[in-house]
Amino acid sequence: MKQLSVVIVNYNVRHFLELCLHSVQAATTMIDAEIIVVDNASADDSCEMVKMLFPEVILIDNTDNVGFSAANNQGVAIAKGDYVCILNPDTCVTEETFTKLLAFANMTPKMGAVGTRLIDGTGRFLPESKRNLPTPKVAFQKIFGSGTSYYVDHLSQTAVGPVTVLVGAFLFLKRSVYQEVGGFDEQYFMYGEDIDLSYTIAKAGYQNYYFGETTVLHYKGESTAKDATYRKRFYGAMRIFYQKHFNSNPLEALLVRLGLWLATLSRKRIQESQQTPPIAYAIITENDILGQHLSEALQTEVQKVQRIELLKEGTEVFLDVTYLSYTGCIQLISDYTDKAFTYKLIPKNTTFAIGSNSKEGRGEVLQF
Repeated sequence: MKQLSVVIVNYNVRHFLELCLHSVQAATTMIDAEIIVVDNASADDSCEMVKMLFPEVILIDNTDNVGFSAANNQGVAIAKGDYVCILNPDTCVTEETFTKLLAFANMTPKMGAVGTRLIDGTGRFLPESKRNLPTPKVAFQKIFGSGTSYYVDHLSQTAVGPVTVLVGAFLFLKRSVYQEVGGFDEQYFMYGEDIDLSYTIAKAGYQNYYFGETTVLHYKGESTAKDATYRKRFYGAMRIFYQKHFNSNPLEALLVRLGLWLATLSRKRIQESQQTPPIAYAIITENDILGQHLSEALQTEVQKVQRIELLKEGTEVFLDVTYLSYTGCIQLISDYTDKAFTYKLIPKNTTFAIGSNSKEGRGEVLQF
């Protein structure tokens, strides 16, 4: 038996997965933990990278894309940890994330799932970190643009408190609870499964919690584009959820089906945020050669700095994790959301920088 099993389902995000694995390794140095990667038939070299760079990681190499729910269930089925963490590959945890959560779990009876404070690549808080139950009324309002009842606004970003629904990018819970409720419902291929699991855990008599005392970086939107296929899958998942949990009220079920149908028909596309190019580049590091390599790759000067307060707004800042640590990087990104900086992390012993300048946009990888 181990303390913790970290289960990561990957699909075609090789560099994001590498960053994620480096951060998880840094966060589990003092914990008896295992890392399980379930790859859903990626067409990139994700599996080869894991085998070469992380031989101690347990790899399940699926020949087909079985979906997020089924792949996580595969991972948990072989897990040996007392606790499991369901983690997206496009995330980055701090060195203290799991030790803080284990301490919280050990003092919290009847704990269900726990989620953390999630931020996007520019440091902006992701409100889906803490959500209310999307009852038919709440869901109908959310579909048509009002999310005031959808999110748990009475809890501050850094608070700790009970919530009903957490996001699947980061779910921490006892493996026995996951097994008791049957894990993720495999009717959901992608999207909606986190809402379903959260609610199923709550219905089983456990209390889910938002834990805002640690922050996880989530490059939201990396694994899938926000296009017509996304909308079809998302609203299809919500149909499954409401038929499963709320179909006893015919009027409410009809209203939700109507709202989902109208939303699916909508031709309005979710556009990626228009990003202006950086006006300058800077790097926080002690490694002069690293800065030189970046300057060559970008074909422009990259200024080496120790502090970023005096940099011009619109600067892209490279963060050398060898120098700053993951905790330091994430704290810095969180602290300067008012400066319109963008950021890229350089994982230890790598030749790439990775980041995302919008929660709707695709992430970026700069190789040098």
